[in-house]
Amino acid sequence: MLTALLSRLGQMVLVMFGISVVAFLIFFATPGADPSARIAGRNASQETLVQVRHDFGLDRPLPVQYALMMERLFISRDLTSFVNRGQKVVPTVLEAIPITLSLVLGAAVLWVLGGLIVGVVAGATRGTWLDRTLMILSLIGVSIPVFWLGEVANLVTQSRWHDSWLFSWVPPLGYIPFTEDPWGWFKALVIPWFTLATLYIGLYGRVLRASIIETMQEDFIRTARAKGIGERRVLMHHGLRTSLVAFVTMFGLDFGALVGGGALLTEVVFGLQGVGKLTYGALQTLDLPMILATVIYASFFVVMANFIVDVAFVFIDPRVRDAH
Repeated sequence: MLTALLSRLGQMVLVMFGISVVAFLIFFATPGADPSARIAGRNASQETLVQVRHDFGLDRPLPVQYALMMERLFISRDLTSFVNRGQKVVPTVLEAIPITLSLVLGAAVLWVLGGLIVGVVAGATRGTWLDRTLMILSLIGVSIPVFWLGEVANLVTQSRWHDSWLFSWVPPLGYIPFTEDPWGWFKALVIPWFTLATLYIGLYGRVLRASIIETMQEDFIRTARAKGIGERRVLMHHGLRTSLVAFVTMFGLDFGALVGGGALLTEVVFGLQGVGKLTYGALQTLDLPMILATVIYASFFVVMANFIVDVAFVFIDPRVRDAH
């Protein structure tokens, strides 16, 4: 077991190294990519370009450039933006992380609970009016674009009915740090949470329902029923646990992607200066150090989420535990 965990950690390190190399080569070594031109500005003279390349180490061999970039990114942390001169990349990303984490964690709690309830109830009542109703609602939730739902929520809560007793508590768009005002933090994020979670509740509910229906037809379920175990216990203890494998896999991938910047549309709609919006702004201005930092940050969370999913499988699926 310990050997398997150490092996996975080693694979994580290699994957992160490979991603950092590929990201660096794409933004700094592809034909036509000249960071010095971005730094020096438009219509810069050749002498200025040469001086900029020397000052930023861009005239050195690529392995040396990569090593210097990683050293300034992870050790000295003094890598600065090419667009906003003097703005350090690492502190800027670290300021955006709590915003994105707050958004995604709250939404994740809602979509996990909602997905479990929808999936279990629909799977247990297969073919009934309740099952069909839940599946229709789930399909609607999956089909609604996040940005449209967010704009409608803003229209209702920020303008049209903001002064009513129902939505007068909703604060202006933006983020309130939890350390400054926990209640204000909750009020600022509760609507973005539901907006982001709506899609995933429908998606996870449908996937879990299909998995439960398939699992309940397995031989070990029939054996449990033959032993006289109650239907509810068979469903919750045997059927649900086995069906959670696909659920957990999806959660790990989706959570890692959202924390890594996949919640961009929700952040933009609700005025949250998170990692997604930071990456979007860097891509618009081709701010290469900022892009490199956010790409490595995003890949770290995706790789970490996959590692946690692999560990969770050991406890969820006995077949995986026996294999290790």
